Amino acid sequence: MAEIAAGAARGKRIEIWFQDEARIGQKNKITRRWAKRGTRPSAPHDQRTRSAYLFGAICPKLGKAAALVMPWCDTYAMNQHLTEIARHVAHDAHAILILDQAGWHMSNKLAVPENITILPLPPK
Repeated sequence: MAEIAAGAARGKRIEIWFQDEARIGQKNKITRRWAKRGTRPSAPHDQRTRSAYLFGAICPKLGKAAALVMPWCDTYAMNQHLTEIARHVAHDAHAILILDQAGWHMSNKLAVPENITILPLPPK
């Protein structure tokens, strides 16, 4: 963090942010029914699967948060979330964003705003 403070932050205040995402939605399982032995009752169930992804980030010290609901979880969605986080970082501050090493977090196509530095957690 000292390197970030001396380099990218250039004397600005440091805000520590934490980020993650979650899939919210419907994922079906096998439907079972109680029935008399030797019979096969119908057991219809919903075959659809629908999901949304909730991207969230917080700065607990300052009580700030930024979140997006996206229909997919990929580099494009992460870029949109980084832009949203950057809007919530104070003008006189630089954010250190702590996150896991998901593929879309570490992609070469990720466009990290100038007021954010990504700090990945170590694997496992």
